[in-house]
Amino acid sequence: MFREPQEQKSCSFERIYFSRGSDASIYRERKQLGRLLCPQILEAVNCDLKNTVFSFIPNTAEVAFYGMVEGLHKYIKKYQKETLLKRADKISDEELEEVLSMAPRVEKIAIKDVKLRTFITQDADRQDMVSHVYDTTYGVVKSGEDNLVVIDDSIVRGTTLRQSILRILDRLGPKRIIVVSSAPQIRYPDCYGIDMSRMGEFVAFEAAIALLKDAGLEHIIDETYAKCQQAILDGREKKENFIKAIYAPFTDDQISGKIAQIISPKGIHSSVKVIYQTLDNLHKAIPDHLGDWYFSGNYPTPGGNKVVNKAFMNWVEGKNQRAYV
Repeated sequence: MFREPQEQKSCSFERIYFSRGSDASIYRERKQLGRLLCPQILEAVNCDLKNTVFSFIPNTAEVAFYGMVEGLHKYIKKYQKETLLKRADKISDEELEEVLSMAPRVEKIAIKDVKLRTFITQDADRQDMVSHVYDTTYGVVKSGEDNLVVIDDSIVRGTTLRQSILRILDRLGPKRIIVVSSAPQIRYPDCYGIDMSRMGEFVAFEAAIALLKDAGLEHIIDETYAKCQQAILDGREKKENFIKAIYAPFTDDQISGKIAQIISPKGIHSSVKVIYQTLDNLHKAIPDHLGDWYFSGNYPTPGGNKVVNKAFMNWVEGKNQRAYV
C-alpha cells in the first residue's frame, strides 16, 4: 500500500536562521528576503533616502542586508529614469547632479564584539549577555534628522532589541529607528528539533495578548483554553491549531505596532517602528521550502497541533515548561 505524495513542507525558518550562509541557494534566498522588504521600508521612510541610514544587526542578517541594498539601488535607478524622462524643460547641471548622485546611505552601525547567538543562549544567561555583545559606530547618523533602518534575520523574543540594541542605537540620536525582520512574525512553537516551544517567549504572542486586553477581548483567551481542554477530553488535540484565534482579530500591522511598543525601552528618545516580512514574500523568496508553521500555524503533521495547543495551555496555567515534555 502506497501513501499519496504530499506537498513538501521542509522548514523555511531553518534556512533563514540556522543554515550555512555560504550555501549557494541559502545565499540567494536570504538576499531575496532583503530585496522583497524594500517597498515596506521605502514607505516607512517616505522614500527619504537623503535622511535615512541603512544597516544591519550582525551577523546572520548581513546577506539579507545586501539584498535590501540591491533593492534600494533598483528603486533609485527607476526614480532617476522616470525623473529625467518626465522633464519637459532643460535640466540644470545642479539638478542633474542631485538626481544622478542619489544613493542609499549604507553604514555598519552595530558591531558584534563576540561570536555569540543570543537566541540560542541559555535563558538564564541571555539577559546578562546581550548588554555586552554589541557596540556601535558613532558619527554617521545625523542626530535628530536621520531615520535609522536596521535589518535583522528574525525577531523571536525581542530580548536583544529590548535590553541592548535599541538603547545603543538610540545613543546615535536618530529621530526614528526602524527594525526590519527578514522573517515574518514568529507566532507558534516548533516541535521538530528547534527549542522554541514556550508560547510566552514569543514577542508576537505577547503583543497579541496585549492587544486582546486593550480591546476588551480577554474572553478569546478563555474560550481558546476551553477548546484545548475539550479537545484533549475528546481525543482531538491533534486535529486543529486552536491558537490561531488569539491572532485572528488583528492585522499583521497592528501586531507589529504593538511589538514596537513592547520592545521600546523606557527612556529612549527615538521612536521605534517594526517591519516584518510577509508570508507571501517568504514563499516567493524560498519557494522550495514551504514549511511555515512558525509563522502561519499550519503544521505539516498532527503532532504540531498537539504541541501548540499544549504550549498555550502551559502558558495559561503558568507552567514554564516545554510543550513536548
